[in-house]
Amino acid sequence: MATILHADLDAFYASVEQLLDPSLRDKPIAVGGGVVLAASYEAKAFGVYGGMPGRRARELCPGLVFVSGHFDEYQRLGDAAIGVLGDYTPLVERISIDEAFADVAGCTHLFGPPDEIARTIRCRVREELGLPISLGVARTKHLAKIASQVAKPDGLVVVDPNSELDFLHGLPVELMWGVGPVTKARLAEKGVTTIGQLAETSARSLERLLGRAVGGKLAALAWNRDPRPITTRRRARSAGAQSAIGRKPATSFVYRPTLRHLADRIGGRLRAKDRCGRTVTVRVRFADLRAVTRSVTLPAPISATAILAEVAEELVCTALRDHPAEETISLLAISVSQLETQADLQLELPLGLADEKRRPGAGRGAARWMADRAVDAIRNRFGREAVGYGSVVFNASGSVPDDFRELAEKDL
Repeated sequence: MATILHADLDAFYASVEQLLDPSLRDKPIAVGGGVVLAASYEAKAFGVYGGMPGRRARELCPGLVFVSGHFDEYQRLGDAAIGVLGDYTPLVERISIDEAFADVAGCTHLFGPPDEIARTIRCRVREELGLPISLGVARTKHLAKIASQVAKPDGLVVVDPNSELDFLHGLPVELMWGVGPVTKARLAEKGVTTIGQLAETSARSLERLLGRAVGGKLAALAWNRDPRPITTRRRARSAGAQSAIGRKPATSFVYRPTLRHLADRIGGRLRAKDRCGRTVTVRVRFADLRAVTRSVTLPAPISATAILAEVAEELVCTALRDHPAEETISLLAISVSQLETQADLQLELPLGLADEKRRPGAGRGAARWMADRAVDAIRNRFGREAVGYGSVVFNASGSVPDDFRELAEKDL
């Protein structure tokens, strides 16, 4: 029986703005300014999408209306919409501010079959909150998510367990979880454009093309083999943040303040949870949407903002040296993994090690950690804007508001 629901609010940020200001309804709008943070369906019809430079968006859609964003309302309405799912089942797995999975297998005797529950949820979100929401209902999480994408905008798709593969195999491969622009392009080079064609491709060929982990995963999902249960509570395995910066020159003047801003966000979140991590990974996306990653595993786990920023900057420099022909970058991301509980700081003797300033227990590392804790204490009491590092406050581009970054950061 298909009992897993995937609920996804449609063009959420833009829909909230149209709800708050009825004069914006049916008009192409974008949240943001220098960079498009989110776009309405009316704007998407012109080719406008999140992460696009504002100037390019205006060229594509001359009538585009930019709004600055109401981030408190996004949080309030997102919580309220996901809360509607919780009225029907305790098995709700929220994966972002505007989407969640739910398993209604144990409550059909109370509220009716899954498709009826889904219809009720859609009606309630529309009537109580005034927002459009699309739902997919299927036996597996992956198929339910795909169904909700097919249902957009503002629709419902229930996948019959007896015809799952008929439904799945005719769809474009980019609807699969984990298939982005780069993976889509690689598959297209091999003539694979539908999920059915992907399913008929041998797992070994996919692994050679995409790597063992990604290839094996996609091969299983193409046949709807997805045993993952609904997880209501899970501890994050990583902490990360990213920034779409438009299309900027690949110079330190551009990437250094952005990396320091991201490190400030991630470091603060790690310390708030008494966590630290050993592996730092950066992702650099170029103008043609191709992306590269570089990572390093440190001898000691870190959570200090300055140390994280320096490590990330070195990794970005490495990535750019490896791709000397790339002169433009459009996105930067940092993540910290191999997380551990922050132990008491163990001081180290000054032995003159090459990486001493990055070792938390060394004199320089301990000083940085103490400075971070002082900054955290002031922010906790007086707000985030009360204090900050000069390299972040004075050099960050500010193209993406901090409030929006916080909503978009889905882990930890």
